[in-house]
Amino acid sequence: MPERRVIVYPPSESGGRGVRVDSTILGTAYSLHDLTVFLRGAGLPDWDELDVAESGLIEWHGGGPEVWRR
Repeated sequence: MPERRVIVYPPSESGGRGVRVDSTILGTAYSLHDLTVFLRGAGLPDWDELDVAESGLIEWHGGGPEVWRR
């Protein structure tokens, strides 16, 4: 499988972060757990929260995996 492009956008005023894989917007994640669930549904079924937090595949905008609120 070719490498996927995952972008996690900066936190919104409500605290969630938009998530996009390639050209598909998956929704708003409010935690690392939410993001992990989105990515499993997008074809990365074996990933857990640690994999997500440490992945170089994810472009974190506006803060890393520990930032969920402004």
